[in-house]
Amino acid sequence: MDAMSMLLDNHRGRGAFVLRCVMAPPWAVRIEDGAAVGILVMMRGQAVVRRTDAPPVLLSPGDVAVLKGREPYTLADSPTTPVGLVVGPGQRCRTVDGQDVRTTLGLGLRTWGNSPDGPCAFLTGTYELPGQVTGRLLDAVPDVVVVPGAERDAGPARLLDEEFDRDAPGQDVVLDRLVDLVLVSTLRTWFARPTSTAPAWWRAQEDPLIRDALRLMHDRPGEAWTLGGLAAAVSVSRATLARRFTDLVGQPPMTYLTEWRMTVAADLLANTTLSVESIGRRVGYASPFAFSTAFRRCLDIAPTDFRRRRRFGPDQPAAHAERAG
Repeated sequence: MDAMSMLLDNHRGRGAFVLRCVMAPPWAVRIEDGAAVGILVMMRGQAVVRRTDAPPVLLSPGDVAVLKGREPYTLADSPTTPVGLVVGPGQRCRTVDGQDVRTTLGLGLRTWGNSPDGPCAFLTGTYELPGQVTGRLLDAVPDVVVVPGAERDAGPARLLDEEFDRDAPGQDVVLDRLVDLVLVSTLRTWFARPTSTAPAWWRAQEDPLIRDALRLMHDRPGEAWTLGGLAAAVSVSRATLARRFTDLVGQPPMTYLTEWRMTVAADLLANTTLSVESIGRRVGYASPFAFSTAFRRCLDIAPTDFRRRRRFGPDQPAAHAERAG
């Protein structure tokens, strides 16, 4: 499995908030929902994304934007339109003076806006990311990623648009998966652009030797890999693998492997009920002590504490976490 596939394989968004917005100028909406990731798909018209201390970003028909981080941002018809609406946690929408407008601006099934025939229409999907694996991928991209419509596959966004008007059993799950698909396809396109600031591990896949070594580590993190074992598996000497891997990826093979194992382990701790011992074995550690030591060294927290904080927040007692898990 290639690096991109492995990084996205465990990403399964659940409970994504999806909405079609139809707006007529002037309009400006401040997004303060605290979501980890937002996706915007421009269907018609134009919009501007404004973030503090960053120049406005123009979105045209067909463009897809991925906005990461919990910092607020503004969507508007122009860079100078004052904010009139604010979207807070739980997708509660109000005017700037506090009036609730969730109902008054409803335009039908999953559709919202200030005009049913407005010249600007876009799809939004916002959700928390469940795993460290996808987080590692998103760490490598800017806070705002825009892929122009001419560069991307229009299929995923078109499917998402078509599903907005349906109200069939299981529709929420279908929409979750389609939002995932839009995210995956957008990031894949962005990483493939020659001008993107893709991380070293992504660019290193252009080298067949390093691609094969990365694939082995990603596919089999539980293997008792040594530098010699990896080198033999890709048919080169230890010195050749160590030198080329470090030059292209930016760190030695075994260091990368340890970080990848901890990334996978963190995802399993947060999203499964597997025991710490079982997770340790899955990522290549024969004993819980060895796994816990490595995990603490990389993430500066014990595996059990990491699981408790991800599931219950930093203030929940460990005993509660153990009973619940």
